[in-house]
Amino acid sequence: MIGYALCGSFCTHKRSLEVLRSLADYGHELLPIVSDCVYSTDTRFGTAASLCEELKKITGREVIHTIVDAEPLGPKIHLDAMIISPCTGNTLAKLARGITDTPVTMAAKAHLRSNRPLVIALSSNDALSANLQSISILLERKHVYFVPLSQDDPKGKPHSLVCDFSLLEKTLQLAIEGKQIQPLFQ
Repeated sequence: MIGYALCGSFCTHKRSLEVLRSLADYGHELLPIVSDCVYSTDTRFGTAASLCEELKKITGREVIHTIVDAEPLGPKIHLDAMIISPCTGNTLAKLARGITDTPVTMAAKAHLRSNRPLVIALSSNDALSANLQSISILLERKHVYFVPLSQDDPKGKPHSLVCDFSLLEKTLQLAIEGKQIQPLFQ
């Protein structure tokens, strides 16, 4: 089973859901997890309720949306891998510093206790500024893998990086083999 978590960065949810559908179509058993923000925030990209319903429809499972429900994912519910897509700079910073105050960070912490891969599909407007230290910390962490990144708008948002969602499945495959996909920065 693969844990599939979504954080803010609402503008990238559509691309993330396309990957989730592809993983489901390929036959992967998937467990949806969302951050507090995703579970409760309606945006111009859609309502929280409709997103959670779509996640349930794709995966056939109830959405994990509380810290209490996320905690067993390492010791009691073993995942083959976990994906955070999209992973915001806020969640990235919390992961780098061991903060577990959301369902997604708790799920990641619990999952990493089993020494299995965590795949991060980053989407952050501050990746090349405030979040750069968090990226470097997590690049050194065992069992953490990144989907390749590039600047999505170098002139308008020079500190922003967004993962290449088309490479998420390949990143997952290599992460399961214990390898980081290369090149990391495109």
